[in-house]
Amino acid sequence: MYKKDIKVVDCTVRDGGLMNKWQFDDKFVRGVYDACVEAGVDYMEIGYISSEKAFNRNEVGPWKFSADADLRRIVGENNTKLKISAMADIGRIDLDDIPLATESAIDMMRVACYAHQMDKAIELAHHCMDKGYETTINLMAVSKVNERDLDEALSDVGQSRVPVFYLVDSFGSMYCETVDHLLKKYRSALPDKEIGIHAHNNMQLAMSNTITALMGGATFLDATLLGMGRGAGNCPIEILIAFLKNPKYRLLPLLKAIQEEILPWQQKIDWGYHIPYLITGALNEHPRSAMAWMDSERKTDFVSFMKEMHDYELLE
Repeated sequence: MYKKDIKVVDCTVRDGGLMNKWQFDDKFVRGVYDACVEAGVDYMEIGYISSEKAFNRNEVGPWKFSADADLRRIVGENNTKLKISAMADIGRIDLDDIPLATESAIDMMRVACYAHQMDKAIELAHHCMDKGYETTINLMAVSKVNERDLDEALSDVGQSRVPVFYLVDSFGSMYCETVDHLLKKYRSALPDKEIGIHAHNNMQLAMSNTITALMGGATFLDATLLGMGRGAGNCPIEILIAFLKNPKYRLLPLLKAIQEEILPWQQKIDWGYHIPYLITGALNEHPRSAMAWMDSERKTDFVSFMKEMHDYELLE
């Protein structure tokens, strides 16, 4: 039967925005929001929260900032069961940029960091908690972190007040065995915290890895409509909802949003499973080189890309 303590987090706008610089119009974002509300999704990550000093609004869309005026156009007072989330990157936001939760449409702040930034991430997460927000810390690129540094980061998180810690497969390089190993490590080090999973689909394992994490005790599950996200994309939320069989979730509103809002974007940007993304995932590399290749005239020259990536590895 279904697990009652699961929270599904839709990241379509935030992660999908990495493919188009968050240039989604209000109709698109409202369509995702309405679908999440009707489908019973627990959280919608509507974008990043960033300093206006860090980015130019002429170059990136409003969902890179998640300013309250922009949020209110979509959610109003959000008198629904759906909670709104935003992600903060270390170094791209100042503490003063974060309003009190009582003055914001955002319910949860998710702090994204690398292992060497853990102290700063905890400070920011505590600041958000003190302002009234739910918080998580999402440790990125963990597949590149050595064991000693990871142990130190987990020790720091264990001593913090942050209630949720995320296992993030940033490069889509993990197999189920790796997810299982890390999840056990996280739960052992953080027995009083909930664990989340954020998977990327470079090797067509995002759904499988999410299930592995779920069965190992993860309670926050990230996913996106039609897997829309950076590079190879994420765990498709429609597959996840169909798998969970939890009566609080509904599939049809998600399919409607895919049909009306997501499919048109497939004609404009190339997310999802493509060979260049497979190659970077298999090599445990950031997808930026694959994304650049997919934007070039050589996007279907897989052999040259594979050779280039191997030459890169040898040079390094």
